[in-house]
Amino acid sequence: MKIAVIPARGGSKRILGKNIREFAGKPLIAYSLAAAKESQLFDEIIVSTDSDDIAKVALEHGATYIIRRNNELANDHVGTFPVIKHAIKEYQSAVGEVDYVCCIYATAPFLCADRLKEGIWRLVSDTKKCFAFSVASFAFPVQRSIRLCDGGVTPVQPDKIAMRSQDLEEYYHDAGQFYWGTTSAWLDNKATFAPHSIPVILPRYLVQDIDTPEDWERAELMYRAYKLSR
Repeated sequence: MKIAVIPARGGSKRILGKNIREFAGKPLIAYSLAAAKESQLFDEIIVSTDSDDIAKVALEHGATYIIRRNNELANDHVGTFPVIKHAIKEYQSAVGEVDYVCCIYATAPFLCADRLKEGIWRLVSDTKKCFAFSVASFAFPVQRSIRLCDGGVTPVQPDKIAMRSQDLEEYYHDAGQFYWGTTSAWLDNKATFAPHSIPVILPRYLVQDIDTPEDWERAELMYRAYKLSR
């Protein structure tokens, strides 16, 4: 059995009501739900939330199961792992055993079904791996980054600052869209950023964090431009 778990708490402070705020015409969480549904991979599409409003919107846009979080799992300091573990345990206790779990963020309007399919196919194909998740390359060489210092700047890596971009190793970052994992890997707290994880590489134009109002505006502009180009 394969399930999707979408964590969506109601207490966002930097962008009020972020998970169900209208984004390019639909509640933001609706995009993640649509991609999960379109993939036809999941026996259940679960939303883990502490909010009645989020639960209602999620069910209207394709969620098939709601798991309620207590206050301990809905504060600013709780990471993703405890929320996913709680959802797995609650679901297995109520319904039955699960083989693979895909954590999908509610703030991923660029998520597409094909990437979800790629992730699970690659994970199932390699029994030595525990996770498969989305990554993207940095747009600028991180080795040539600078920090602000006493009203001026200083290079973070002075020995790399003058090197040509093509001579520097390309680095990647978590794209913040989805995380496939075996049930045992989630429950055993296996490290995500480790050799036992498979990177599913996304193009940078399909990746944008949405943590601040500026992020939101940029993501919406990117999304509208992307849809107009299709």
